[in-house]
Amino acid sequence: MSIRRVVPDIASDRLEESRKFYADVLGFQVAMDMPIDRGRIMTLVSPSNPTAQISLLSGPASTSRHQDPTLTIEVADVDAVHAKAVAAGVQIIYPLTTEPWGVRRFYVADPNGVVINVMSHQK
Repeated sequence: MSIRRVVPDIASDRLEESRKFYADVLGFQVAMDMPIDRGRIMTLVSPSNPTAQISLLSGPASTSRHQDPTLTIEVADVDAVHAKAVAAGVQIIYPLTTEPWGVRRFYVADPNGVVINVMSHQK
């Protein structure tokens, strides 16, 4: 299995303040800023290391907020990783889905209950 990057996903009720902090104080640059089904996602990237990234997620609080991922792991073959997860009997939180914005992903819970977004970019 080839892991391409690992990105922390930070829930934010102060998206613009967070963007300013990560950009102005720590030197990240906005690589993506787009609406999602329940809010907005902004990915910030290091100008010197494009795999060093942070994603900020904003949106209305919900009772299912604990089901949002706290970590994204990009892999070369998400279908193969999904098959391994299913075979291992781990808890799938969000089914394997090809999203309209060009990623294929699923959410899985680790043994600690941490929800992880496992994804690949579609070619």
